[in-house]
Amino acid sequence: MSTAKPASASSSTPKTPIVSPIASPIASPIASPAVSQLAPRFVGALRDLSLASRRELIDRARSSTDEALEARVRDILKRVRSGGDGALRELSREIERVELDAFEVPRHVIDDALAATSPELRRALERAARNIATVHRAFLPAAIEIESEPGVVVGRRPDPLAAVGVYAPGGRAAYPSSVLMGVVPARVAGVREVIVLSPPGPSGRPSDVVLAAAAIAGASRVFSLGGAQAVGAMAFGTESVPRVDRIVGPGNAYVAEAKRQVAGYVGIDAPAGPSEILILADEDASPACIVRELLAQAEHDPDASVVALVEGPALHEAVLAGLAASSPARRDVVASALASRSAVLWVDHLEDALELAEAYAAEHLLIAARDPEAWLPRIRHAGTVFLGEAASVAFGDYLTGANHVLPTAGLARSFSGLSTLDFVRWTTWQRVTPAAARALRDDAALLAEAEGLPAHAEAARGAAGGA
Repeated sequence: MSTAKPASASSSTPKTPIVSPIASPIASPIASPAVSQLAPRFVGALRDLSLASRRELIDRARSSTDEALEARVRDILKRVRSGGDGALRELSREIERVELDAFEVPRHVIDDALAATSPELRRALERAARNIATVHRAFLPAAIEIESEPGVVVGRRPDPLAAVGVYAPGGRAAYPSSVLMGVVPARVAGVREVIVLSPPGPSGRPSDVVLAAAAIAGASRVFSLGGAQAVGAMAFGTESVPRVDRIVGPGNAYVAEAKRQVAGYVGIDAPAGPSEILILADEDASPACIVRELLAQAEHDPDASVVALVEGPALHEAVLAGLAASSPARRDVVASALASRSAVLWVDHLEDALELAEAYAAEHLLIAARDPEAWLPRIRHAGTVFLGEAASVAFGDYLTGANHVLPTAGLARSFSGLSTLDFVRWTTWQRVTPAAARALRDDAALLAEAEGLPAHAEAARGAAGGA
C-alpha cells in the first residue's frame, strides 16, 4: 500500500534541515520527516502551531479535489435509479468484480452462518446486542402534551419509521458491530422492516460474521450490495431492494458521498467519514494508554485522523517515543494515517487545549485526566466522550451499548451520534376548545392581515363562531 507524503515533501519546504520530532519534542509543530517511522504530521507546542496548520488539522471535510468522486457517484446513482436491478448487476460486475444472479441472501444461508459462528464469538455478539438494546431503550423518546394557554393543547408523538436500511461496510474488513449498531436501535424504536446491505465477498455474499450479526440483531432481510450503488438501491428502490425511509451506517468515501446526494430523497444519519480521535491528557496520564488509543483509531483507515493534546513536553516526548517504538499489525495503514492529518501537541495546562478540542469536534474524545468528570461539562462538540483511561474507545466500539455510528470531520458541531431518534418521526397535534378559539380569534386575524392573508383571518373568525 502506498503511503501519503507529508506536506514537508512539497516544493515549498525550506532548504534548512528538519529536526526530528522525536529527538526534539519541543520544536515548533512541523511535518514529520518520513512516513516509514510512526510519527504524526504535527508535533510540538500547540502555541507554535501556525494558523495554516491549525486550519489544516481542523478541516477534515471533503475538499474540492473530490469532484471526480462526486461525479462518479452521481453517475452511479443515476444508473441505479433508471436501471434498477439491471444496473445493480452491471455495477457489481464493474466495481465488485462479482456476478450476482440474486441480491438477497436467502434466510437459510443467514441461519447457517449464525449456526457456524463459534460459541465464543456468538456470545460476544449477543452481549453487545443486549447492551445496545438496553441503552437505546432507555433513550427512547416519549409523547408529550402541553397546554400553552387555557383550552389550547399541543401534543407531539414519536412514530417509528416504516422501513430503514442499514449499510454495513466491507472491503478492508468485516464489521458485524456496525450491523448491531444500526439494526438493534431501529428494532428498539419499533421499525417494522430493517434491511441490511453489505458488499459481497468472494462467495458472492457478505461475510458469515456479518450475516450472523444480522440474525442476532433481528434484520428483516440482507442483500449482497456495497458502495454507492447500495445506497442508491435503498434510496430509490429496485425490483429486488425495497425503498426505505432512512439510510444509516458508516462506509467509505463513495458511500458517504452517495448518502449526501440522496439526502433529498430519503433520510440519512450524520455524514460519516474516516475514523478519528482526540485525546485530552493531563501530566499524570499514561503515555502507553495514549499510544494505544491513537493506534487503535489509526488502524481503521489511511485517512483516519488521530490527535493528542497533552500537558507538558515530557508527556509529549514519551508519546512520540511510544509511537516510534510500536509495531502495529496494520503498519502501512497506521503510518499513512499518522502522516496525513494527525498530531501530538503539548500545552502548559490542559485548559489551553479546550479551544482547539472544541473547534476540532472529534468523533471520539478521550479525557485522560485525574478527574475526567470535571472536564465533561466543558465539552460540547464531540460525537462521544470517554471518561478516564479505563474507558477505552474500543469498549464503545463494541460493548458499552452506546452507538459507534458518529459524526466525523468536525460535524459533531451540528450532528449527534446514531440513536433511537434517527428511527422515528414526530406527529404533532393541536386541540382548541370553542372558548379558546374565541380568545385566539382577534390576535390570529390581526397577524394574518399583517401578512396580507385575509382568508386566514376569516378562517380564524369563522372557527371562533363569528365573522
